[in-house]
Amino acid sequence: SIDGLKAHCEAKGVERDVSLFMMQDDELKIDDYVVVDVGYAIQKITPQEAQTAWEIYDQMLEADI
Repeated sequence: SIDGLKAHCEAKGVERDVSLFMMQDDELKIDDYVVVDVGYAIQKITPQEAQTAWEIYDQMLEADI
């Protein structure tokens, strides 16, 4: 959900509120993918970029890097 400059986001079953302050000039809608850093959405990405990022992250966790 989006309420002003706050969004309720979910990733891999983890839910949290995220500030949209850094992206207030971008048009964001429900189901968009964003990169989040320390509670702030900082970049909109495509679903394919999000999938690739999660695959790399999962590989890093498996390798215990």
